[in-house]
Amino acid sequence: MAWNQPGGNGDKEPWGDRGGKQGPPDLDELLKNLQGKLAGIFGGGRPGGGRIGGGKINFGGGGSIGLGLILVVALIGWAVAGVYIVDQAEQGVVLRFGKFTRTTEPGPHWLPYFAETVEKVNVQQLRSQDVGFRSAGGSQSSVPNESLMLTEDENIIDIKFAVQYRVSEPNKYLFNVLDADNTLRQATESAVREIVGKNGMDFVITEGREAVASRAEVLIQDILDRYGTGLLLTSVNMQSAQPPKEVQEAFFDAVKAREDQVRLENEARAYKADIVPKAEGEANAILERAEGYKQRVVAQAEGETDRFLKVLIEYQKAPEVTRSRLYLEAVESVMANTSKVLVDLDGGNNLVYLPLDKLIGSRTEESGAASGQRSIGSVEESSSSPIDSRRRRLDNRGRGR
Repeated sequence: MAWNQPGGNGDKEPWGDRGGKQGPPDLDELLKNLQGKLAGIFGGGRPGGGRIGGGKINFGGGGSIGLGLILVVALIGWAVAGVYIVDQAEQGVVLRFGKFTRTTEPGPHWLPYFAETVEKVNVQQLRSQDVGFRSAGGSQSSVPNESLMLTEDENIIDIKFAVQYRVSEPNKYLFNVLDADNTLRQATESAVREIVGKNGMDFVITEGREAVASRAEVLIQDILDRYGTGLLLTSVNMQSAQPPKEVQEAFFDAVKAREDQVRLENEARAYKADIVPKAEGEANAILERAEGYKQRVVAQAEGETDRFLKVLIEYQKAPEVTRSRLYLEAVESVMANTSKVLVDLDGGNNLVYLPLDKLIGSRTEESGAASGQRSIGSVEESSSSPIDSRRRRLDNRGRGR
């Protein structure tokens, strides 16, 4: 039974039988017992492995084997402790007594433990930084000291950027700057302020959004390279750009007016695109008709001139005959286009004029067909050859004489 079990342990103590003496155990005796046990482990015990005397341990051949075994085990443990594995998306940064020596790629590697250490950095992870706002729990909160910026025309705009990047050089990312991520945020804010300060408010808020973001990406990357942060930008996006809340209503009214202006201009351009081609087509048609009329008139004039010259030649040959012929042709041309009847009365020199057009118009509808036939006959008679009429009048006069 143990000495501390219920019922007691008699006179025995946990330090052994002390001959009825009370008090703490002897410290020298405890040390001797401990040395004996250690000698038994490493040297095989007192008889063959060594002896204890004067508080010292003397190891024999067995003790040397045990010490070598310990050294081998320690060496193996040290070698195993130096093995490390770099994941596929990471790179290892090896330090020798705190100084950068090399970068290791994904896979198993070994380094001398205690002399060298390794820092693993994920180089494929896509990181992001928000400038002008912070995202938390699906909501955004504005950061005015970052988002409010002054433009070239002395206006204030509220602008927000989201930057995505990754680590390209792990050693620079860890040791060149104290906080590379915070440095990126400050570089972004500085670059955007510079760009906004060189442009007007309307340009930044409306058509210049993409240009500002593209220019900011180039400028931010240049700052990061000069600082040696080891970061590489993948995209820079302008989340929003608008005037401060105090003037947003007035600004929106101005934007609406500008949109109305653009709409009216587009409508005017559409009307122009519709009406101008029609006007040009009509103008071309008029020009073509005028050209045709010109050619017709010129050709007719040339024909009349040629005809006149030919008549002139004939007139020079026989003036009387040509004069009579011209007179008869003129009378024929005039009489052929009129609805009149001239009646030559026997025994007189007067001609009776009958206005057949008025007579025809005063007829009733019932006798319209008959009057139409008579009028046609009269017109045909009046349109007969003047030469025949003249001949008939001459014959009548001859018979009268």
